[in-house]
Amino acid sequence: MKLLILSFYFRPDLSAGSFRTTALVDALLSARDDLEIEIITTLPNRYSRFSPEAPEFEESGRLRVTRIALPGHQSGMLDQAVAFLHFARRVRRLTRRRRYDLVYASSSRLMTAVLGAQIARRARIPLYLDIRDIFSDTIGDVLPRIALFAKPVFDRLERRTVAAAASVNLVSEGFREHFEARNAAKRFTYFTNGIDDEFLDHPLSAPAASTGRPMVILYAGNIGEGQGLHRIVPDLAKRLAGRAVLRIVGDGGRRARLETALEEARVGNAEIVGPMGRAELIGEYEMADVLFLHLNDYPAFRKVLPSKLFEYAATGRPILAGIAGYSAQFASQHVENCAVFPPCDGAAAEAALLRLRLGNTNRANFCANFARRTIMARMASDILAQAQA
Repeated sequence: MKLLILSFYFRPDLSAGSFRTTALVDALLSARDDLEIEIITTLPNRYSRFSPEAPEFEESGRLRVTRIALPGHQSGMLDQAVAFLHFARRVRRLTRRRRYDLVYASSSRLMTAVLGAQIARRARIPLYLDIRDIFSDTIGDVLPRIALFAKPVFDRLERRTVAAAASVNLVSEGFREHFEARNAAKRFTYFTNGIDDEFLDHPLSAPAASTGRPMVILYAGNIGEGQGLHRIVPDLAKRLAGRAVLRIVGDGGRRARLETALEEARVGNAEIVGPMGRAELIGEYEMADVLFLHLNDYPAFRKVLPSKLFEYAATGRPILAGIAGYSAQFASQHVENCAVFPPCDGAAAEAALLRLRLGNTNRANFCANFARRTIMARMASDILAQAQA
């Protein structure tokens, strides 16, 4: 049996899509000895300031990986579109004469799913979609001017692509209403994001006592419009001046805007450092008193379930989360010692911080229920069943 996997990100790139696809590939190869997997992805490009080395082609046993070099981009909508068109053209050429039993496409960008549907249709084989975002919703919130003419187009593409799939996995239960209302007869599964072994195997020591020093509040991840850090960090930092330091680890399309906002607010207790590998990031978690999570105040983000929440929860550290909708419901239900506040509200964030218990929280049950390895093993079995159907 041979599977084609399309994922815009794959190891060693730093992104939720990369971590998820990497874990899934390991689970698939473990599940069946006669399985061969071809992955077509990109050379690391998630962050312009962090580009780990990776070969354009590698083959190891039953796994073949082709990484496509992309034109340079700064995470803007136009340059990302150009980069994707380059990726899509190469994928079509590479797959034209190859035979597969199933196409799997991992999609936060809708167009990766569309590309997977085109290849599956051409080869007359099943398509398995893993949907990690509702692109038609997101573009309407983040880029309202473009959405006036683009959203109807993306709506149609989404409907046609989902209809073409043999099975569709949604990483968030918050997506259920959107997709099931449009595709009532479609088969949906809900294999969520999860906790990678790196965080399960390295429990953090208790944080050092914060008496006599400012509390360290750490944000680690993308700095984009979706996270909206420029709308919360300057205000929150000013409110916590003398009591806390906000440390931002990451990069993205709104980093410059965040830096400008901090300068204009004359904030002295917030710092930004570039993205780093997971071994280094665990060291950052060790030094933190509180972990900070934030999504921008857009309706689309009330349906998502951010992958970072799982990683944060595994550390045992208190979590300060500016989230709403399904993710707020999930955090309140499953993650102990997580203080939720409405996004982009500095006063509410300050009040929520006071509700947290400093120190480590035992979240062993959460870690057992949401270990990535377990979730991906179940998903791998589901994918293989669709390939054999």
